[in-house]
Amino acid sequence: MTPKYFNRELSWLRFNHRVLQEAADKSVPLIERLRFLGIFSNNLDEFFRVRYATIQRIFLAGKNATKSLGGIAAKDLLDKITEAVIIDQAQSFKILNELEDELNQEGIVIVNENEILPEHESFIRSYFNTVVSPLLATIMINDQTEFPSLQDGLGYLAVRMQLKDQHNIKYALIEIPRSLDRFVVLPSLDDGKQYIILLDDLIRDRLHYIFNIFDYDHIEAHMIKVTLDAELDIDIDLKKSLIEKISRSVKDRKDGDPVRFVYDKTIHTDTLAIFLEKLKIDDSDSVIPGGRYHNRRDYLKFPSLGREDLLYPKVVPLPVKNVNFKGSLLQRIREKDILQYAPYHTFSTTIKFLQEAALDPQVRAVKITIYRLAEVSQIAASLINAAKNGKEVTVSIELQARFDEQANINYAELMQEEGVQLIFGVQGLKVHCKACVIHREEKGKIVRYGFISTGNFNESTARIYTDYTLFTADKKILKEVDKVFDFFEVNYKIYRYKHLLVSPHYLRNSIESKIKREIVNAQAGKTGYVRMKLNSLSDFKMIDLFYEASRAGVKIDLIVRGICCLVPKVKGMSENITVISVVDKYLEHPRVYEFCNDGHTEVYISSADMMGRNLDNRVEIACPIYDPEIKKELLDTLEICWNDNVKAREICADQLNKYVSNGQPVIRSQFETYTYYVNQL
Repeated sequence: MTPKYFNRELSWLRFNHRVLQEAADKSVPLIERLRFLGIFSNNLDEFFRVRYATIQRIFLAGKNATKSLGGIAAKDLLDKITEAVIIDQAQSFKILNELEDELNQEGIVIVNENEILPEHESFIRSYFNTVVSPLLATIMINDQTEFPSLQDGLGYLAVRMQLKDQHNIKYALIEIPRSLDRFVVLPSLDDGKQYIILLDDLIRDRLHYIFNIFDYDHIEAHMIKVTLDAELDIDIDLKKSLIEKISRSVKDRKDGDPVRFVYDKTIHTDTLAIFLEKLKIDDSDSVIPGGRYHNRRDYLKFPSLGREDLLYPKVVPLPVKNVNFKGSLLQRIREKDILQYAPYHTFSTTIKFLQEAALDPQVRAVKITIYRLAEVSQIAASLINAAKNGKEVTVSIELQARFDEQANINYAELMQEEGVQLIFGVQGLKVHCKACVIHREEKGKIVRYGFISTGNFNESTARIYTDYTLFTADKKILKEVDKVFDFFEVNYKIYRYKHLLVSPHYLRNSIESKIKREIVNAQAGKTGYVRMKLNSLSDFKMIDLFYEASRAGVKIDLIVRGICCLVPKVKGMSENITVISVVDKYLEHPRVYEFCNDGHTEVYISSADMMGRNLDNRVEIACPIYDPEIKKELLDTLEICWNDNVKAREICADQLNKYVSNGQPVIRSQFETYTYYVNQL
């Protein structure tokens, strides 16, 4: 029987399987495929730190089934996750072996400790002594010593030594230094090949040196890794500032409980038993047998080796049409709205906007929300510069942006020192919206300029995430953006909005009203449709409304990159709903909502997915697109994505991630979108 909803966690695992498909796709350049394998592994680490850990807490609290789990008992779901992960992990190891064979064919040879050539021995000895050994932590394990706390996601070598006294076994733990590159490029030889050794194998080669004080017959080392619960426990002490509380919680995260243990399946059974016992791993934790190497997320940084032929061709981000950086960007925005679509467009338009605001003597105030920043951020530098130039700068910075907490704390302290006024969100709500508004004095009056985006103001992710940003001087929109900032400061007051859809008070109700309007129109014999592009769709109430709309004859087309709990194409429930997912070179990140409205099409860009947390527990903005040319441009790029028949997968009841095959001319939407913008210029 087809379920009414897909389980959220199992749906996410199917998304990560689509990432694994990219690693297996022979049309993807070879080194890029290795990097997709790294993305797959990195995603899985984060999944266990957050989602698996949450379900485990539900199980340990004795709550066997909840609505949020889709009616599946927590222990059953933990088992289903482990089962699915073991299957995908096995496939990922098979793919890795195939990729290494293909690297060999390209003259790139990855050697282990038993395959080191005599010509490389002196280099490896020297590299170990000067680079690795000073950072190496080696801990002897016995019954008398307290077992060390293992770091989340770090690779360790579990060492077993059989001493010449046959009844004496020694165990040790070697911590593989996180600060060193996992892939050590060995000196070139005259054979025209390029040789690489993994850091763990280089360490294995030197085991005899590390343990030379022991008289042993046999020594072996197998990799293990633990994943820890990443939930933050926030201190309720009212005397502490929020920065202090979050900072303390991030430090305490290092002592989280294990939720996953991954080990080399060739490890000695005694060694495995010792470490499971020492780590207090029980049957609620996910124990995953794996291959020789873990932390395959490191393949994200696999060296390019100068082999441009094994990488995607470099693509230069394009300028936004009719935007000239030599003049005033604000003047250009005053004349007409601008749409930036990164990474097809350069992110420099966003930076230019803030740099100009910082220097313009007529700009009086700058307000912006920050969720994630680049490690070296021109955004932060521009805001600090604005404050130094006497502008009133207000930054709403989200200190609880998962895994970026410490980075945001560091930036918050830096900006505070430079006179930037900080707002730490709203109690009980994460501030996830992406918005900026500036006040400029013109002829004695304050004129607003600003931008609203679907993604973070982050130069690094803007190179690999697709996101829309609308730059506008529209009074109606920006007056309401100001209201959002007022809400940050006076959050007991609920503000009214005519144009923006803002959560937690209006976004859900507004979208529901628009879908219900489509239902009424369809029932009256008019055309009714809803189109959305999302990262995730997991809100059961919203899904039920989609089902109701489908039964009423409303055509619903959805592009959902990640989690999708809606089950499409089920007769009598969702037969008018089509869902695809596009996974390709860039990470599809925008949220776009389109409503037919009896031919008067409404289009919004947003930071909000159709998830309970976005609709009810975060501050989010959906911004209407009023400019006809920009609306057409946005719908054009959306249409290109709908028509993808190279990297689009069908989301169906069987969840097999089949590629869309429609017999039409080949359209790879990300490549086609870049061509679209080239033609615009």
